[in-house]
Amino acid sequence: MDKEIDTAAASFDSFDLQKPLQDAIKKLGFEYCTPIQAQSLVHTLAGHDVTGRAQTGTGKTAAFLITIINDLLTNPVEDQRYLAEPRALIVAPTRELAIQIANDSQDLSKYCDIYTVTLVGGEEYAKQDRNLEAKPVDIVVATPGRLLDFMQREKIYLGLVELLVLDEADRMLDMGFIPQVRQLVSRTPKKDCRQTLLFSATFNPDIIELANRWAVDPIMVEVEPEKVAAEAVDQIVYLVTTVDKYNLLFNIISEPGADKVLVFSNRRDQVRKLADDLYRNGINCGMLSGEISQAKRVRTLEAFKSGKLPVLVATDVAGRGLHINDVTHVINYTLPEEAEDYVHRIGRTGRAGAVGTSISFACEEDSFLVPAIEEILGNKLNCIHPEDSLLKQTPGIVRASRFRSKISGGTPKSRGKSRRYRD
Repeated sequence: MDKEIDTAAASFDSFDLQKPLQDAIKKLGFEYCTPIQAQSLVHTLAGHDVTGRAQTGTGKTAAFLITIINDLLTNPVEDQRYLAEPRALIVAPTRELAIQIANDSQDLSKYCDIYTVTLVGGEEYAKQDRNLEAKPVDIVVATPGRLLDFMQREKIYLGLVELLVLDEADRMLDMGFIPQVRQLVSRTPKKDCRQTLLFSATFNPDIIELANRWAVDPIMVEVEPEKVAAEAVDQIVYLVTTVDKYNLLFNIISEPGADKVLVFSNRRDQVRKLADDLYRNGINCGMLSGEISQAKRVRTLEAFKSGKLPVLVATDVAGRGLHINDVTHVINYTLPEEAEDYVHRIGRTGRAGAVGTSISFACEEDSFLVPAIEEILGNKLNCIHPEDSLLKQTPGIVRASRFRSKISGGTPKSRGKSRRYRD
């Protein structure tokens, strides 16, 4: 029988983990489990399949990585191993999330002889081929499309996968990746010959059906999303006209205390225009969207994480799964069309015990989205009009464009409608 764990006080020492893994956990400063870690580890470390509902920022990545690493250490392979035959496979919807998971895997396996390889789009095939061929791989972290490419080119063999993790399954469903994931799962051992962990921010009928199809009697563990979203984040909604939005954004960013600001917009073209306008007005910033090359996205993220760039303007490609410490403000320049994405966006701040600030702009075009967000949060949002000082005109242009738009657009004060681009 599985032992009961007090999720409010469970420490990692309460689990029977291999010493190299314990040492890495202590080195990272982890002492007590988050609720999703305590609730899932008691089952996953015992070999059970688990379906977990948890938002980003809850510690779910560490939960499944600890399970994988501990299992690999507990059950070493005695026979000869071959290249490109992973023992564990983690599938994630975006490049950034996959890279973050791989980085976390390397941190947690710091004192273990465990080799992790990342397979994501936007990077050279040759480099990833070399990584697979360097030595026998233990953990592969991949996005569906790139992994399918490697599988179809017979560059990787999934027939020896012992642990399969499908992270952010709802996001993969939304992005249309499930047909690809089905092909990938079909190449792994049958579900009763592997351990399967599936994590999702929501439990809708489609997710439940996938979990039951791919896992054996999965144990359901849940962390309520509204607790993640609301408790550590001060949330404000400014009722503002479209013409005043840019002035409001500039003035908020320019206030004392706005040290690390993440600005979200729904469209690639708008992200590029916002980043360029801010840069020309003297704000050092970076941009992150699906049109940016992988190498540049990695450099931009590192600059933002390190504090070299105080402002990052992004589409929802950055909304999930990224661990960025000390984000002081998340600004929703445009409200997300899906209420769940609001929770993911504001989850970038208020992490690790800090209190963050989320500011959303609700203009005449998207204020109708507020009720759906309030419903998923379970409480009303503080909708107010900004003070006049926050609407003052921005200063003039002080430097040339850096993120010149690929499509024609107006000045910061006159933005016309343009073709809608999606990530």
